[in-house]
This record gives sequence, structure tokens and C-alpha cells, in this order.
Amino acid sequence: MLQTTPFLLFDGNCAEAMAFYHKCLGGELTLTKLADTPMKAQFPEEKHNRIINAHIKNGAIDISATDWMAAPQYEPVLGEMYAIFVTGNYDEVKAVFGKLAVGAEKDRFQELHQMPFGMYGQMYDKFHRHWIFVAAEKK
Repeated sequence: MLQTTPFLLFDGNCAEAMAFYHKCLGGELTLTKLADTPMKAQFPEEKHNRIINAHIKNGAIDISATDWMAAPQYEPVLGEMYAIFVTGNYDEVKAVFGKLAVGAEKDRFQELHQMPFGMYGQMYDKFHRHWIFVAAEKK
């Protein structure tokens, strides 16, 4: 079943922000540093203490976040530091990904590909909205 949640992008203060939101909203907070994942080798050491995934879950409240990890030519722009996060099984995610990809911006497009946590892809659609996709591994 497909799900969408807000996905917030921070520039080095993700842990602080999510701890504050957790204090306000309650529930469970999970923080994963880049240094604690197999993906750390893909990034410079100065980014290893950044949060690669943060998640607050409290009943119907579901918020995900990360610190900005994009290439330097894509510096964060205040007001555009959010995305729509889509999760589900591979076939569902692939179908929606393909439809939203029509007219998507090519310079920031990442086709669904294998990552240590499953399938991952992202894009800015033709309306300049940021979408991030995660699915279980392709069978």
C-alpha cells in the first residue's frame, strides 16, 4: 500500500529540529547518522555526523527528515527544503514514479536504483515539486 508523508530537508540541524518536534508532538523518534550506514563511503567525512534519516511516528502523525546531502551545485534553498516522500512495494512505487517522471526536470532526476535500505529514487516533477521514493527491493 502506498503511503506519503512530509519529508523535511535541513542543512545540518536535522537532529536538533526533529528533537524539538518530538518534544512537541510526542511519539517515537528515530535518528540515523550517515556515519552509521554503509553509505558513508559515498560522502566526504565532514558529512558523516549529519542525519541521513529521521522519523517521528505518533499515531496518525508521521514525519520524515534528513540533512541536505546533495551535490554542492544543488545548495539548499530556503522555502524549497521539503519533499513528498512516497513508500510502498516496488511495483506500486515504480508505477507512480513512472507517471510523475513525465516532464520531470532531468538535471535532478535519479531513477529508482538499489540502495542498502531498498530501492530509492527522486525527482523534481514538471511543477518543480520534489518527490522522494523508497520501496522494498525489486523481486
